[in-house]
Amino acid sequence: MTDNHIDYIEFRAPDLEAIKAFYNTCFGWKFTDYGPDYTAFENSGISGGFEKSDVADSRGVLVILYHKNLKAIREVILQSGGKIQQDIFSFPGGKRFHFSDPGGNELAVWSDQ
Repeated sequence: MTDNHIDYIEFRAPDLEAIKAFYNTCFGWKFTDYGPDYTAFENSGISGGFEKSDVADSRGVLVILYHKNLKAIREVILQSGGKIQQDIFSFPGGKRFHFSDPGGNELAVWSDQ
């Protein structure tokens, strides 16, 4: 993993079983479930996942960057005009936070540290 590179993308879907069947059949993607509300995919060129959600996704895809020091990059983002949308939280495998850039685009940064 390299700091500041796009490392992961995240989609939303109301039916994870249907999504897994679709992408496996069409493109050969492989899936790993992390509980009933999340599945990660691989064999797609970039890692990503689907969050179970009945809410229409107005944000589109969530681009997730990697950085080994979340607190340091969080401060850089704030000092550069970004806004924290969801502060640092833990999930299986690491921690992350969401921010919006000056144009209003939402992204996230994660770390396994």
